[in-house]
Amino acid sequence: MDSQPAHGIFVWNELNTRNIEAAKTFYATTLGWSYEPMPIEDGSAYCIIKMGDTRVGGIFVLAGPEFDGIPDHWFSYIAVDDVDARVGAVESAGGTVLRPVFEVPGVGRIGIVRDSVGAVAGWITPRM
Repeated sequence: MDSQPAHGIFVWNELNTRNIEAAKTFYATTLGWSYEPMPIEDGSAYCIIKMGDTRVGGIFVLAGPEFDGIPDHWFSYIAVDDVDARVGAVESAGGTVLRPVFEVPGVGRIGIVRDSVGAVAGWITPRM
């Protein structure tokens, strides 16, 4: 996510896994990805996925009891013009707010939502 993306487009993909080292090895070997660590305020591990000098995604570690029963998976983020307003409209449209809007310093404001058919995505108003 190197520039301000347009509202409504997919902007970031993130691998959610319990075994970050195995995932990094797999994708480095098969796709040629490299990685750059990104500190997170709570001290958990996060890696930026790079193809050459381009940031192409991230890896998030599923650590903690809140992730029990959730399988490793790829997770997508969609850019929105005003995440607070957009997430505020989710429930009246038949969806569910799974994680209220929160700030990721240097990245943007994010909310995690389940749509009316059960699909989950992150919505983000980037601040880059």
